[in-house]
Amino acid sequence: MSQQLLLAPRVAVTGAGGPMGLAIARRLARAGARGLALSDISGTRLDANAAALRAEFPGLDLVSLRGDLTRGDEARGFATAALAAMGGIDVLVNTVGGLRSAQLYTPLLEMTEEQWRATFDLNLMGGFHLIRAFAPGMLDRGAGRIVNFATIVFGGEKGQTDYAAAKAAVASMTRSLAAEFAPAITVNAVAPGLTRTSVTRNMPPEEAARLTGGAFNPRMAEPEEIAEAVAFLASEPARFVTGEIIAVSGGLHPHL
Repeated sequence: MSQQLLLAPRVAVTGAGGPMGLAIARRLARAGARGLALSDISGTRLDANAAALRAEFPGLDLVSLRGDLTRGDEARGFATAALAAMGGIDVLVNTVGGLRSAQLYTPLLEMTEEQWRATFDLNLMGGFHLIRAFAPGMLDRGAGRIVNFATIVFGGEKGQTDYAAAKAAVASMTRSLAAEFAPAITVNAVAPGLTRTSVTRNMPPEEAARLTGGAFNPRMAEPEEIAEAVAFLASEPARFVTGEIIAVSGGLHPHL
């Protein structure tokens, strides 16, 4: 049975130009969202995904705005557009994140200060800006859901000190805000394992096998499988789930 969202809400999804964001937006629309506000740093990708969603869900209110959500002014522009179009946001999914490097691994002693700062900005600042924009309305209404994105490497990963530390900060922020916003807003995070996205699509098979080989189910996750976890956390049956970091990784867990 499909999980139904809390009060058929208005949903904001960031990173909506990529496969993960599209899968999440589509899944939440199927679960009963009555409105979607979408953002991505790539206007081309965002426009394509927004068009696909409009075609699939013709009765759905949908607003999309290209933006770099690490920038306060652009994040505020997106939030203003979303609130003007929908009157409020009930579910916020902070999908934006990733590595700020052309290579998958960078030893700390070879890492620049610019890469370190950029990785933290990419994984934290969008959530910081949008939670500040949307949480007050949720608190006023006495209900809301925030879903952040960590990763199973938040426990530490050799060669990804910047990314792992940034995602550990996302996990800590999630727990802190779950306490701060309780009981009105639930705040949880999804921690995916290696997932089939535009970033990993061209990964050499041997590298993918190495990264997934320790899982009980040794393969990449599909974006739709991650979207199912998000849909659960946004659903009425998850009303008593808060402060959790839910791994969707085939059995891999954060570790050093």
